[in-house]
Amino acid sequence: MVGIGFMKSNEEEMPEIGLVRDRSSHIIHLTHNDLDAVGADAIHRIKFGELLSIFSSVGKFPHLLSAIADLPGNGDLISISDLGFPRGAEKAVKKLKNNNWNVEWRDHHRWTDEEVATVEKNVALLHIDTSRCGCGICATDLLPDDPVAQEIARVVCDYDLWKNEDPRAAVLGLVLQRRKNLIHVRDCLKNGVFSDPKIEREYNDIRTEMDQMMEKSRRKAVIMSSKYNIAFAPLFGYPSETAAYIRKTLGTDIEVIVSRGGRFSLRSVPPISHLVTREYRGGGHPHSAGGNFDFTWKDRILFILFGKNSHFKKFAEIADSF
Repeated sequence: MVGIGFMKSNEEEMPEIGLVRDRSSHIIHLTHNDLDAVGADAIHRIKFGELLSIFSSVGKFPHLLSAIADLPGNGDLISISDLGFPRGAEKAVKKLKNNNWNVEWRDHHRWTDEEVATVEKNVALLHIDTSRCGCGICATDLLPDDPVAQEIARVVCDYDLWKNEDPRAAVLGLVLQRRKNLIHVRDCLKNGVFSDPKIEREYNDIRTEMDQMMEKSRRKAVIMSSKYNIAFAPLFGYPSETAAYIRKTLGTDIEVIVSRGGRFSLRSVPPISHLVTREYRGGGHPHSAGGNFDFTWKDRILFILFGKNSHFKKFAEIADSF
């Protein structure tokens, strides 16, 4: 669950609102900004043709949802995918319904029974399935018999669920670490294409840079061992790939990849990531989640200079409790 409340927004901060207000399409797809979201958008476009796509970070999502809810829906469809329940969503979906929006919400994050109950009464469809990626849910709902859509879902879910069985998934996931590639990859997937010269060039370029960053993080990692072997490492880029690299090279159970400001990405062998990050204003999946350490200026200095601070011991104690 996103620990951010709704606030009044303006078009200077969120130009997407102007696009929604001036839309010519009767279908809006509001989704995340990673491979799962790109695959879901490709499936939406195979199903519906041209539409208005809005890619959002998790942090920006509640503000976008609230601002869109203030606009007249005119019976148009807003399809939400791969974005979990943010605090205050029940108010936004109620307003969407009152303003004549037709809302469908497909997600694979974990929702409480109370969250489901407050949303489903105000939307046309709410489909939560934690066993699949968001793209997979979209493929099943929208195009269950379309071979291209089903192949997109297989590749995307391989990456998003950390199966690591299809090499195409790893390439596409890495290429989308650069947001400039988002539309190109989306259009390729829509056409059933999973690689082309541009994707290959981007992958090779990113791979060289990423290898250097991952090794730098590994060298600076701090290991704390109790119930679990936990690695705390500074983020220089590519958090998911860095976590996987540290697990492979250091044999850890839990990897915490931390930015200078205190925001962290968590990966865990035990299915506890979503439980731990609830204590840190975050959330996610059992094996992959994110949160925030409330770094003071002293914490930041200690982390930059020595790679550790007082938050890490407390984190290990919380992880051990599960």
